[in-house]
Amino acid sequence: MERDIKALVKQLTIEEKVGLCGGEDWWHLRAVERLGVPRVMVSDGPHGLRKQNDKADHLGVNDSIKAVCFPAACATASSFDKELLYRMGEAIGEECQAENVSVILGPAINIKRNPLCGRNFEYISEDPFLAGKSAAAFIKGVQSKNVGTSLKHFAANNQEFFRTTTDSIVDERTLREIYLAAFETAVKEAQPWTVMCSYNKLNGVHASEHQWLLTKVLRGEWGFKGYVVSDWFAVSDRPAALKAGLDLEMPYSGGHNDEALLKAVEDGRVPQDVLDTAVERILSKVFEYADNRRIEAEFNRDAHHAIAAEIEKESAVLLKNEGGPDNGLLPLKKDQKVAFIGAYAAKPRFQGGGSSHINAHKVTSTLEAVRARGVDVTYVEGFPSDRDVGDPVALAAAVESALQADVAVVFAGLPDAFESEGYDREHMRLPDCQNAVIAAVAEAQPNVVVVLHNGSPVEAPWIARVKSVLELYLGGQAVGEAAAALLFGEANPSGKLAETFPLRLEDNPSYENFPGDGRTVEYREGVFVGYRYYDYRKMDVLFPFGHGLSYTSFRYDNLKLERSTVDFVTGGETLIVTVDITNTGKVKGKEAVQLYVEDKTGATIRPVRELKGFDKVSLAPGETKQVVFMLNKRSFSWYNVKLNDWYCGAGDYNVVIGASSRDLRLSATVRVTSHVNPPFHVDWNTTVDALLKDPRTRPLTLELGEKYFGNDKVPEGLENIASGTKWAERGYLEAPLRNLYMVRGIPYETVKKIIESFNKLL
Repeated sequence: MERDIKALVKQLTIEEKVGLCGGEDWWHLRAVERLGVPRVMVSDGPHGLRKQNDKADHLGVNDSIKAVCFPAACATASSFDKELLYRMGEAIGEECQAENVSVILGPAINIKRNPLCGRNFEYISEDPFLAGKSAAAFIKGVQSKNVGTSLKHFAANNQEFFRTTTDSIVDERTLREIYLAAFETAVKEAQPWTVMCSYNKLNGVHASEHQWLLTKVLRGEWGFKGYVVSDWFAVSDRPAALKAGLDLEMPYSGGHNDEALLKAVEDGRVPQDVLDTAVERILSKVFEYADNRRIEAEFNRDAHHAIAAEIEKESAVLLKNEGGPDNGLLPLKKDQKVAFIGAYAAKPRFQGGGSSHINAHKVTSTLEAVRARGVDVTYVEGFPSDRDVGDPVALAAAVESALQADVAVVFAGLPDAFESEGYDREHMRLPDCQNAVIAAVAEAQPNVVVVLHNGSPVEAPWIARVKSVLELYLGGQAVGEAAAALLFGEANPSGKLAETFPLRLEDNPSYENFPGDGRTVEYREGVFVGYRYYDYRKMDVLFPFGHGLSYTSFRYDNLKLERSTVDFVTGGETLIVTVDITNTGKVKGKEAVQLYVEDKTGATIRPVRELKGFDKVSLAPGETKQVVFMLNKRSFSWYNVKLNDWYCGAGDYNVVIGASSRDLRLSATVRVTSHVNPPFHVDWNTTVDALLKDPRTRPLTLELGEKYFGNDKVPEGLENIASGTKWAERGYLEAPLRNLYMVRGIPYETVKKIIESFNKLL
């Protein structure tokens, strides 16, 4: 149905336009009945539908409708499976249609800068490439059902501590490469209906009033076509926000902000066309939903529960399995005497707290699912699920249960009080009572499996004393069914970590600058976030980014690059990369293959390697499949602030295929033969080294070298400069042009003309 939105907007009064740019209540946009503008609803997500009808709130305190809780993003990101995320999006989109919800508020793709961020369970990854591609797949799935998504929280909202007021201080290169890149990918590839601005300031300006962020970058550079909505109560100055590019304020502000905006429009501080444009953006999405409303859509909770179980099976990560695929403790055998220890076996922690909290219509525990399979397991609580309280009697019972079994499975995790929206974690440890039980059980029983229910990394002081660790993350309401299938080999683990597990909190690159003082937080680690830092420092970690084991094994062969050289400037080329993956084990399995790029040009300081491709392949025993990746200029580039653009220097790059950022299997080199030179202006402080590195000034530098820069002719390769010592070499290269005048006594006017000669070449 074609609608003339511009014509409709012309019929609205100024008061109606202002009203449409603000919520009617917590969850509804306003209607204009006389012109047929419907009242539509938005609802929290992103891993399920939190639709509230009465006693609305934004932090999940009051109940919502019974719905399906899918695995949280901390889990689904570990699937490394874009098709899986699309399917999850389809299911949630179907639920939104059935419940008459026009937009679900998610996905949340803020980078996991520090393991303590209380909302990390809801975020996707420490890596912007993985986060962006995963988010795009989910968005496409939801919006295939003519329901919108709200990509959040834009931008640099990486903590809960004073999240509504703190000022995130981030340099532009770091912003572009780490904190904006995932948003850019999701917007360009999936066009979410809405983008939600964050609470915080960014470099001194509230995100809701940040014209550079909301208009120049989001719309001007990335081509975003939807509307920008505020996080709930994130608006400080409504007129300034509208002018900056924020279209919809949520929720209803009590009328004060409507009045302020109306006055600003009437007295000309906010141009009428700015208001009209905002209304057009909002109404285009309101009608896109309303005109495609499916009354017959079904919300089959049991069917979606089954989908949630399948998603969790693909997302869980086998972190450790001593003995490998053939001799590991996992999978368990049904004729073994198995002891389940820990409250999470009977009452799993399957989601986080806050605005994404789902009122699950049913929850399956691992104990329930295993017993339903006819497997006789014993169970002792060992420790409570909701607090850190040690109990000597419970600990003794856990040890006794382990002694009587062939295998002890300890179900550990973080209580609700340890991680949630609204506050950050205080440390990276499991509750002390849980660590004590794991240690005691491991002392008594050599065959111990630890199953984790947590939304973010934890320390594991017992890691060397247990044989297997299965990370379930927050696996949704069907986590028990998935865990039972994985533990007993009905399903094969195939998840890979979307974040690094450091050995200690103190190892994290943002440790000294997180979470700031409540007024500002400085991102001093720059682009070295997560594995980019740990790999650069060659630092030991508990488990690296991309790590995940299987009940089978895989061989990587025949890495091939389409060509050995590429010209991204004149040719606009892409580079096709192929690799063969073979299942060399005894059972069917899936492998998440990862492609990393290593910059060997030395053009700037960069991480050792960065993820630039991933794909998941399913293989029967003995089967081989070819995995295909396509790289482009962006795959090799870093953000050059002098160019105000992405820059790919000429030289060699390694294309590396791995099973994690530390488990690298194959590598090949490609040479980039053409590039755009960054801006370069020669002045009195320009060094000989800088002149030699730039291809435009190098020839003249070498030509002038014998006469002006040194006593000896400068060899092409700079070997044995001056006296041949390292000191003389560095002294030569680091000498600024002012030394020609100040040290060597060359006339001032002559040096000035030399500088002018260089600048004529640029």
